[in-house]
Amino acid sequence: MATEIVKRGDVDGALRRLKQRNAKDGSSKKIRERQQGYIKPGAKKRIEKKENTINCRKRNKERY
Repeated sequence: MATEIVKRGDVDGALRRLKQRNAKDGSSKKIRERQQGYIKPGAKKRIEKKENTINCRKRNKERY
């Protein structure tokens, strides 16, 4: 679990930085996957493929 130091009483800023750090390393995604339990390999592939197409479209949208 990541930790964040609160500087000068700025709790909101520290919380924002912590959430960004967790989003980058994927720890919140891992926790969600563990809560769901076992997922079949075929279902995992479908989910990953769906996420990859969404991300690809987002990247292409930003470029043009």
